[in-house]
This record gives sequence, C-alpha cells and structure tokens, in this order.
Amino acid sequence: QRTIEGQRKIIEQQSAELKEIRAVASKTEGASPLLWKLSEKVSLSGLVEVEAFARDGYEGEDESDITLATVEVGLDAEICEWVSAHILLLWEEDDTEPLDVDEATVTIGDTERFPLYVSAGKMYVPFGSFESNMIQDPLTLELGETRESAVQLCLEFKGFHSSVYAFNGDIDETGNDEEVNSFGASAGYAFETNTMALDLGVGWISNIADSDGLTDALPAEIQDHVEGITAHALFNYGPFGLMVEYVSALDEFKRGELAFDGSGARPASWNVEAAYTNEILGKETTFALGYQGTDEAVALDLPKHRYLATIGMQILKNTTLALEYLHDEDYPQRDGGTGGEADQVTVQVAVEF
Repeated sequence: QRTIEGQRKIIEQQSAELKEIRAVASKTEGASPLLWKLSEKVSLSGLVEVEAFARDGYEGEDESDITLATVEVGLDAEICEWVSAHILLLWEEDDTEPLDVDEATVTIGDTERFPLYVSAGKMYVPFGSFESNMIQDPLTLELGETRESAVQLCLEFKGFHSSVYAFNGDIDETGNDEEVNSFGASAGYAFETNTMALDLGVGWISNIADSDGLTDALPAEIQDHVEGITAHALFNYGPFGLMVEYVSALDEFKRGELAFDGSGARPASWNVEAAYTNEILGKETTFALGYQGTDEAVALDLPKHRYLATIGMQILKNTTLALEYLHDEDYPQRDGGTGGEADQVTVQVAVEF
C-alpha cells in the first residue's frame, strides 16, 4: 500500500539496514568521505517484478505473455532532523512508458519529538489499505486507489494514526473552475507484539471519481461530486493472517456518467484474504486464498466475483517466487456483462533491494 504511513515503515527498515552497513564501512580503510556522508543522508531502494501468465478469457479467447511487470526505484533523503524527501520512479510495461515519477513528497516533522507532521507533493492519498498476498492487484485498489498532488496533515500517537488531505482532482463538477475542492480524511489504530499484529482503519473522500480506476471511465466533468468510504482490518496471529477491506461510493453517479442496469451506478468492491506462512525446506513460504467482488462496476470492466490462490516462497535473500491461480466471473448479460468465466495462471519473480 503506497501511503505515507507505509513509506515511513519502509524508511525505518532501511535505516536499520543502513546502520549495519555503516558499522561495516567504518572498519574499512580508505572509504570515500563523500560516499560515507551520502550514505548517512540518502537511502536507495528498488523493486523488479517479472511475470509470465496464461489466460482463458470470458469468451474462450486464449492469451499469454512474459512481461517486465514492474520496475521501481526509490530515493529517501533526510535533509535535516525535521525535513525529509521521498521520490519513487515507476516503470510498468505497456502502462507507464517512459519512466514515470510515481511519487515525490516533502515531509516536515519528526514524530519521535512531535506527533504531527505535514507531507506535500505527488502521493497516493490514504484512502484504502490495499494490502494483499496476491500477485494481481485487489479489486479494492482498482476502484479506490487515488494518486494526486496533495497536501496532507498527519497525526501519529501511541498506535493511533489519522490524516486530512486536500487536492485539485481531475474530475470537476460542471461549471466549476479548476480549484482545490477535493478532500479526504482517514483514521486508524495499529499495534504489534511478538506474536500478533492488528491494523484497523477507515477513510472518507469527497469525490471518489478522482480515483485512478474511475477517472479513465468518466467524462472530465460530472454533475455532482460523489463521496466514497473505505474500511479495512488486517490481523496476524503467529503464522496466520486475515485481511478484509471494503470500498464504495456513497451515492449514484448520473446515468450518462457511469451507468448500471438502466440508471446511475454506485460502484463498490471488497477483498477477503486468509494466509498461512511457514518454512518449507528452510524457505519462508506463504499460502493464501482470496475472494474479491464488486457491485455495479460492469462499466469499469471489473469482474463480479474473483477467486484466487497463491503460493509465494522466498527462494533467496529479498527474492520471491510466486505462483497464482485466478478465476473470474463476469457480470450476467442482463447487467451488461458477458456472463462468462475466465481463468488465469501467473508466475512471478520479484526482487527487492
């Protein structure tokens, strides 16, 4: 999940790894002073995902391919005690060509000293969690993920976290000029022990039409903004994990904007996953089952029901091999779908650094 909260957790993990690197580097004679100084302020991270899939579509059509699915390069810089910067470059085959600046934010604050901080720039606003053990993005992400240039005020205190944010969305109300008129808020609580972890959260956005999945399906102007809500619960106990998430519009779009069954659509989506992690042949392995679904989302080319099963094994350090089976059921013909079923098998190799 590409929220500021998630970024901060990644940065904390990278900082711990950097301390180990510096401890080794301090024992190395002739180390470059410039590189040493740079390593104290800047950390690099990356992700490479290669996928191969075969799919039998709704109407029996066969498709297969091998793709360089994802390339991410992240840079996090500690400017001073109270200021940090984050940049994430993204390339996805057949999607973001050439290279795209996926995220670029400046954060002012130090939660170890004061619970409030401010982030500004291009970001995924905290509307939804979208955590998943699967290779494919969850349908909740397809409906709710929202990337905008925004300003966000955040609060973190003893496991509680909340935020409010504002941005100028891509979908405007008819007759309104370009202005900052989209807002959102989120709140949650998270804690972790040696054997258990829990993350609960809710969110609201003033115009769900600004989500990446809806923007492409809607006209540039709509009659009225449509609010959206989301809620999630993530629970882990020992080797067992459970994820539940729901995303929905709070009202119908107009029929000429997004239609369903002869009237305006009120799209919704959900995701439920159960996972078990253990070692096999000394390698950490995760088995996961999932059920996802949507309502009134046929105009977004999303399935009515989706069933998934995934096995992922960390075969080498920071290297994961995963196999996934996916079964989709489309909306019936009376609702504008094909009424068909589709199956897909995907193999993925992912390397993080």
